[in-house]
Amino acid sequence: MRPDTEPDAARLAALHALTKVREDDAYANLVLPELLDQARLDRRDAGFATALTYGTLRLQGRYDAIIAACVDRPLDQVDAVVLDVLRLGAHQLLGMRVPTHAAVSTTVDLAAYSAGRGASGFVNAVMRRISEHDLADWLDRLRTDAPDATTALARTLSHPTWVVKAMRQALKVNARPDVDAELAALLEADNTDPRVTLCARPGLISVDELAEQVRDATGEEPRPGRLSPNALVMSGGDPGRIEAIRDSRAGVEDEASQLVALMVAAAPLEGRDERWLDLCAGPGGKAALLGALADSRGATLVANEVTAHRARLVQGAVRALPPDVVTVRTDDGRNVGRQEPGAYDRILVDAPCSGLGSLRRRPEARWRRTPQDVAALAELQRELLASAVAAVRPGGVVAYVTCTPHVLETSLVVRDVTRQAARDGIKLEPLHAGRIAAELAPTPPAGADREQLQTWPHLDDSDAMFCTLLRRSA
Repeated sequence: MRPDTEPDAARLAALHALTKVREDDAYANLVLPELLDQARLDRRDAGFATALTYGTLRLQGRYDAIIAACVDRPLDQVDAVVLDVLRLGAHQLLGMRVPTHAAVSTTVDLAAYSAGRGASGFVNAVMRRISEHDLADWLDRLRTDAPDATTALARTLSHPTWVVKAMRQALKVNARPDVDAELAALLEADNTDPRVTLCARPGLISVDELAEQVRDATGEEPRPGRLSPNALVMSGGDPGRIEAIRDSRAGVEDEASQLVALMVAAAPLEGRDERWLDLCAGPGGKAALLGALADSRGATLVANEVTAHRARLVQGAVRALPPDVVTVRTDDGRNVGRQEPGAYDRILVDAPCSGLGSLRRRPEARWRRTPQDVAALAELQRELLASAVAAVRPGGVVAYVTCTPHVLETSLVVRDVTRQAARDGIKLEPLHAGRIAAELAPTPPAGADREQLQTWPHLDDSDAMFCTLLRRSA
């Protein structure tokens, strides 16, 4: 039976968020705001619940390894709700400035309320065992007990082992100078809170005007972006309070995401420059930036999205632009090359991917994705890129973009499609994406020396975004 009184509201909201993520495959960034509103938390408690939720999701692997050392049964035999409660408690003990007595007592209360009084004794015992060691001691123990270096990194820096291996391979393929050191730094960066980054959409609002609105709405001074001249980075605050965000003259968008959209518009092509296509446009951030750039140059943009609800998000993102500039439509991008061969001058293929490059923002993705998912996504990515190659006219440009550094989803997709296009009599000329990025970015990205651009959280303070530019020979 549940106790008569509810536990701390902020901790209960965090538990409800973890439950939705686990049971419904929900994303925390989508479900948590509604839960916080329902709990009617003040700003301080809402901030605590947010930090607790995201911190627990990011470091779930670390905490599972620690909890496993404190229980006498496999974790898959621990009740799922009880395990979520223990994860929240472990993060309060080892990842937040919560006094030990408060972390233990509130976690026990949460267990009693959510799983019954019988569970509270078990949770109390486990929490007290966890509290016997500080974080540094626990990390030493996890490294010592690991069978190899990869497992040690997976446990201490809270990533599945297969993701650690994939990140190592990506760093090698991109010729990073010190793979071992950078791998640890990359995994650590995935566990940090990303800054809120704004994008001033050209022709709708200037960066200076947007900065003034940020100061008026939040009282803080935003800093200029490193990778995008259109970016402003906030140190905190709610971007929803900013007028230009509410009316879509500006958007919330990672700097690397802004940069690749700018690269699509800046890539040199041959001949006319009138018809642009965003093949996988949802949720609409890149489409809105591309639409603004197209409007400034007398071009038009078709924003294509396969699902109706994401197409509606695109409509919202581009609503500040003139209605004749952006056409939003719903279709499978794999059909476009067959339906509209050679119709477009510039095409962005921002393909669905594993999202391993945005683990700072969607921490639950690392526990949800599998190697089998990556293989299936790579096949879809090849089909979408091949469709874009057919839909671009001779002399036009295709940009292939993913928010992941996984080799199967990046350079190997480009290699396979380029080879098949050559067999079909279509020659694709690679443009130097890194050089184009360096010309656009206030601070050149770490991968600016390479033909295929790859940005990194630990080097560029951005998502790990991949971009290659291909011009179809006339």
